[in-house]
Amino acid sequence: MSAVTSRDGTRIAYERTGDGPPLILVDGALCSRNMGPMGSLAALLAPHFTVYRYDRRGRGESGDTPPYAIEREVEYIAALVDAAGAPVFVCGVSSGAALALEAANRGLGIGKLVLYEAPFIVDDARAPLLEDYRVELTRCLAANRRGDAVAHFMKGVGMPAPFVFLMRLMPVFGKLKAVAHTLPYDFAIVADNQRGQPLPADRWMSAALPILVVVGGKSPAWMRNGMAALAAVLPNAKLRTLAGQTHMVSEKALAPLLVDFFAA
Repeated sequence: MSAVTSRDGTRIAYERTGDGPPLILVDGALCSRNMGPMGSLAALLAPHFTVYRYDRRGRGESGDTPPYAIEREVEYIAALVDAAGAPVFVCGVSSGAALALEAANRGLGIGKLVLYEAPFIVDDARAPLLEDYRVELTRCLAANRRGDAVAHFMKGVGMPAPFVFLMRLMPVFGKLKAVAHTLPYDFAIVADNQRGQPLPADRWMSAALPILVVVGGKSPAWMRNGMAALAAVLPNAKLRTLAGQTHMVSEKALAPLLVDFFAA
């Protein structure tokens, strides 16, 4: 494990594997270096890239200097770009895709970007996540009901209630509760684009680098619609559908796509 220091003095834990052009992986909600899909994905990518995996703010071995702001999360990525040496490739998944897009839009040294299923709600294909969702999430965390906060998040992203109940009984649920306090951070990153409204045409005009927007072929209509809308408003993006995939994308399906796109 290595570490760098962000602009506000926060310690950022990361690990580097492989050899080749630098590639930074950005996790979604509740994931870290020790939990989630990026470890397996990094192993598949290591023969082609120098892969950087890091603990996002407040997770794992990274710090969490208050107050929270999206700008501070972007500065985490900026510190990693400095450590790796620009330009870098970046791949973000779920809320990590939305965060990676913010980083690109703010002019970080990113050469190419892959976004897998940023959870944007752009129409009436599903109910939007509004202020009530954030309020309940905050209420659970203020009362130290971390398990309830995680369950509330899972229901919000569409997990059926019986699956949420079963998740509470699994050993991994303890790890999820340990980072439950970071869920409001993810909500802050995506909230403006979860209102069931069209994406603003000029929101990401500064992100003119080549971007590949990816969605799973078996993901729900609202997710497919959101990613099609995102690809349409970005200055230099293409949309790709991964057949048979859902939001829980297979690393074996995603890795070849990244290799092909970043190598082109």
